Amino acid sequence: MINLNRSISIWILLSLFLTLFLSKAEVITLTPEIFSDKVKEKDTAWFVKFCVPWCKHCKNLGTLWEEVGKAMEGEDEIEVGEVDCGASKSVCSKADIHSYPTFKLFFDGEEVAKYQVCEWKIVCEKQFHIRWAKRSFVRQISFSKFSFVCHSDLS
Repeated sequence: MINLNRSISIWILLSLFLTLFLSKAEVITLTPEIFSDKVKEKDTAWFVKFCVPWCKHCKNLGTLWEEVGKAMEGEDEIEVGEVDCGASKSVCSKADIHSYPTFKLFFDGEEVAKYQVCEWKIVCEKQFHIRWAKRSFVRQISFSKFSFVCHSDLS
């Protein structure tokens, strides 16, 4: 005979595990092998955090970046990434990173905006990052997305 309490406990633990596993934030670790290709993706903005493991401010971010990634997951044209400048020095050198953490927004391979920690209390708020990325991402509309319209089409 199955112990009902044990079955319920197992079910609760399994549900909790699946919820935590499936709700993992969509933050992509950008390594030297993939960084350039990712930030050059057509019509996609990349919001990237550059950090090092020994940085006090980077550590103080805790799970904030994962929360930002999860909140931005529904945004079709904005991806969230991170670069460990300790392990990916070449990426951080090319991206001109000199202090940590540094946050940059890239679009079609070009740096669109950047900010560094100046007011730590503000930077620790998830909504600050989300608003900054959305406000900084001004999409250029290409005329190739419009079809040709003749005068006769309008009558």
